[in-house]
Amino acid sequence: MNVEYTGRHYEVTAADRKEIEASLTKIKKILRGEFESKVVLAVEKRRHKAEITISSRVGPLVALAQANDMRIAIGQALEHLEKQALKNKTRIIAKKRRNHKEWDGEAAVQPTPKTAIAAAAATSTMSMVVHKFPAFAKSTEVHLVRSDEAVALRPMTLEEAIKEAHFRDRDVFVFRDPKGKLMILHRTRDGKMELIEAP
Repeated sequence: MNVEYTGRHYEVTAADRKEIEASLTKIKKILRGEFESKVVLAVEKRRHKAEITISSRVGPLVALAQANDMRIAIGQALEHLEKQALKNKTRIIAKKRRNHKEWDGEAAVQPTPKTAIAAAAATSTMSMVVHKFPAFAKSTEVHLVRSDEAVALRPMTLEEAIKEAHFRDRDVFVFRDPKGKLMILHRTRDGKMELIEAP
């Protein structure tokens, strides 16, 4: 088990290391495997923070705790890590049991509707029609309609453009702002107006 310590405005003591490594050994037994861990102990103003990260085969586990005393913060972080490790272990065991039940001999004895249909299909012959898709898809012709209702002829402010787009009932409205910059208003599917500034 490799543990990397970092102290920020705090000197990591031997007692801290001993407590952390004892708890990590307990977590190692829960996770049943080797892992790397990083421990960051920091003091900010009057707050003592302990952040412990474990990189295991089930994924990263992170615990962050803060208290008035560093020993309390370390204890809370380690307790949180242990709860996460137990939760991951029970989740993995439950998943394995669920998968095991699907392939168990009991499932084969009691036929499900799908297996009954497959057994009936194996004993009798039936004809099937297979649909064949064409080698290429026909594309529809593009129908263009030119419209100058969606373009403002004079410069407008953003508020004027929004009112004008609502008045003309347009989903896309093109206008220039008073500085001459090209802007596009677009109404999204949820009804909100989106502003696009052209370069």
